[in-house]
Amino acid sequence: MILVTGITGQLGYDVVRELERRGEDFIGTTRKEIDLSTEDGAKNFILKNKPEAVIHCAAYTAVDKAESEAELALTVNGFGTRRMAEACREIGAKMLFVSTDYVFGGDGDSPYEVSDEKSPVNIYGKSKLLGEDAVNAIVRNHFIVRVSWVFGSNGKNFVKTMLNLGAKNKKVRVVSDQIGSPTYTADLAPLLVDMIHTDKYGIYHATNEGFCSWADFAKEIFKQAGLKTQVENILTADYPTPAKRPFNSRLSKKSLDDAGFSRLPTWQDAVKRFLVASVK
Repeated sequence: MILVTGITGQLGYDVVRELERRGEDFIGTTRKEIDLSTEDGAKNFILKNKPEAVIHCAAYTAVDKAESEAELALTVNGFGTRRMAEACREIGAKMLFVSTDYVFGGDGDSPYEVSDEKSPVNIYGKSKLLGEDAVNAIVRNHFIVRVSWVFGSNGKNFVKTMLNLGAKNKKVRVVSDQIGSPTYTADLAPLLVDMIHTDKYGIYHATNEGFCSWADFAKEIFKQAGLKTQVENILTADYPTPAKRPFNSRLSKKSLDDAGFSRLPTWQDAVKRFLVASVK
């Protein structure tokens, strides 16, 4: 049996849909069943239900808000994950932890390899690195999967925001000097389910193929949605946010290749399928 946390979030929602599609035995949890901000919430639930594997999607994801709620972000993503890892070790369960490109500093223009130096520039990145370190140290049979720029059918995301803005405005201003890769949760979920059934433990990077800026991303969304909205390229310095963002979020997929996992489709193709699914 597989335990999936955070099933009301974008990724957890699609992981559950994929498990249902395959007819697999699973338990999905929300904050009601597992509160990662409490001392024993995760541990007690895991020890009681004894899953064979855990796909840990639940997280504190409010990047800007984390700067003013550092203790909560670090507790949920770091210490909450640690307690979950301790429970997995106790019952011998595999654990897959979903992490982020934000564990890196964002320097240069080369794709980050899984083993490159970690130097997060904001609280959210620091909290996820704390979770990574816990899983790596505690659970022998673990997977750490770093993703970036996530979008899916369930919840708020950049694609939905741009569609809303594009429907109301002739022009939008979007940052053009941060480069990375969008990740469609409907593409990522099957990979995570495939992965949890193997013993190919380790750290992976998994995003849709291809790199773009946020401005490029917005232009493609408008193009495919048939919107005439113009995108004005701006610099990060022109759009200050509470949390600093990495300029380089490119992630190398060499780890997927080496383990024999298939890469995800291109991000442009993912946008196309997301738009089709969203009008059904």
